[in-house]
Amino acid sequence: MPESTMPQPPRTVLVTGAAGGLGRAIAEGFAAAGDRVAIADINFDGAQATAEAIRGTGADARAFKVDVTDLASVTELAAGVAEFGNGSIDVVVNNAAIYATIKRSPFEQIDPDEWDLVMGVNLKGPWLVTRAASPYLPDGGRVVNLASATIFSGSAEWAHYVASKGGVVALSRVLAKELGARNITVNALAPGFTLTEASYGHMDNAETYGVDRGSIKRASQPEDMVGAALFLASRGAGYITGQTLVVDGGRQFI
Repeated sequence: MPESTMPQPPRTVLVTGAAGGLGRAIAEGFAAAGDRVAIADINFDGAQATAEAIRGTGADARAFKVDVTDLASVTELAAGVAEFGNGSIDVVVNNAAIYATIKRSPFEQIDPDEWDLVMGVNLKGPWLVTRAASPYLPDGGRVVNLASATIFSGSAEWAHYVASKGGVVALSRVLAKELGARNITVNALAPGFTLTEASYGHMDNAETYGVDRGSIKRASQPEDMVGAALFLASRGAGYITGQTLVVDGGRQFI
């Protein structure tokens, strides 16, 4: 039997920003695939709820509180997840991001403090979490960073968000170069507009927004990102690194 099809032991998967939305869906997807999942979020109550739901399915999950902008916090997180994973962290999914609370503003009117906050969570966060997890990433480890398809088309009055997600793609390429010598892959997953709790809060027509521009004529659901995340983190994707996978139902092609 080829090695890629042989039964494999469970891996330890860290998903940040997994209290809800895309992060929760991705965490549940890894758990359903047989992995143990570390649910990390600044919203610890939400992280616990996700972990409890996963444990209710018979899978192994543990909640962790983290501020991804704080080095001490992510260092403590990485050590705790490695202990949970018997010494290693096999997969890191950097999903935590500021999105729901961002106000659309012309670039001249964006508050510099809000700019710094968005950059801190969305770009500094993946760097710090990967940095902290790096000592525990084994040969064959995987890092998946959540970017956004909007970086390819732009989005007016959202300069800080789009710039932060463009930075995630650039960071992923650098990390792919640096971690490749250890046989660790780093890729970016770029979702299109997806129906999460946060998306509903941004607009009244969330369910129909952009559907007419897609090749697949329906709105994206969080579950639509799960297969792509599992693929990029799979053992079979070991020769794919530094890439950006757009999952937007064919709204744009790059």
